[in-house]
Amino acid sequence: MNKALSVTTTTLLLLLIANVFIDVVLRYAFNNSSIALQELEWHLFSAMFLLSIAYGLQNDTHVRVDVFYLNFPPKTQALINIIGSVVFILPISLLITYYGFDFAYLAFEIGEKSGDPGGLYYRFIIKSIIPLSFILVIISGVIFAKNHYIRAFK
Repeated sequence: MNKALSVTTTTLLLLLIANVFIDVVLRYAFNNSSIALQELEWHLFSAMFLLSIAYGLQNDTHVRVDVFYLNFPPKTQALINIIGSVVFILPISLLITYYGFDFAYLAFEIGEKSGDPGGLYYRFIIKSIIPLSFILVIISGVIFAKNHYIRAFK
């Protein structure tokens, strides 16, 4: 899963860079603008960001307050990571996943599209990335907690 997330987020980043480049060239060189390209920018960025959360958690590169954490012994660090996963990561991820499915399904059911003329159709696609990404966060959080448990208590 780690390799797939890495490739997916990297691909999304490259697509985002290409999309912004094309949008800028169209706007300034040809005095032309596309609402769909502008919306695609935030769709790509959102998907990249949401999928990167699980990747960062898997590789233990997520943001934390290292001022105190670095000075703790490894067993205490592992305990903090386990508690953080169980108390913070898993509950909020379960809530976002639960409500995210309804959010995406409703967009699919009503055929939600952009409110702007020339905008993107099928808004449910980007909305479905929300529960998908948090399912991956749940999986990553469980693996993260398990690895720290093994490291500290085995």
